Amino acid sequence: MNVMKSIIAFVMDILETVVFIGSMFIVVYLFILTPNQVKGASMENTFHTGDYILTSRVTYKFRRFERGDVVVFKSPKNPDIEYIKRIIGLPGDVINISNGVVMVNNIQLAENYIAATTNLWDGGCIKDNIPYTVPQDYIFVMGDNRPRSSDSREFCAVTIDSVIGDVFYRYFPSNVMGVISNPLPKAVR
Repeated sequence: MNVMKSIIAFVMDILETVVFIGSMFIVVYLFILTPNQVKGASMENTFHTGDYILTSRVTYKFRRFERGDVVVFKSPKNPDIEYIKRIIGLPGDVINISNGVVMVNNIQLAENYIAATTNLWDGGCIKDNIPYTVPQDYIFVMGDNRPRSSDSREFCAVTIDSVIGDVFYRYFPSNVMGVISNPLPKAVR
């Protein structure tokens, strides 16, 4: 009988540990960190299809959005789809794109992370050399691979409420593993 009690106690200890670890995983996953996989070419050369990243759901509870941050957000066209893009404009910013050059508040944005000039889409939200003011509670986002990115040039600014979190770490592939830092100087963030 003592052997049976010992076995039951051992099994219960294991179950308690599994339930505790599972609960902690769920809390972390739902409220703190979310793993994501990059799909598509819109953020090349910064991120490639198949890269695995960690998104912090709490960053913006402790600090404000900054130009240059990479965020994951729900698509304005289909909330079941998540996009990864870079913040270009904050609420109240005036965005003007002309001849492939991005201006934010009349200052040219130094974008060493893009490979091609910024194009515009026919029928999109942004028109050549026509200023666009980012509404309150919205951010203006663009992919780093401008010719291959569906972003605010097409569908306008996105709501801050649609942002899932800040991309802060890439954990696969291992040769580019590490912290994702904001490439813009502090003065323009």
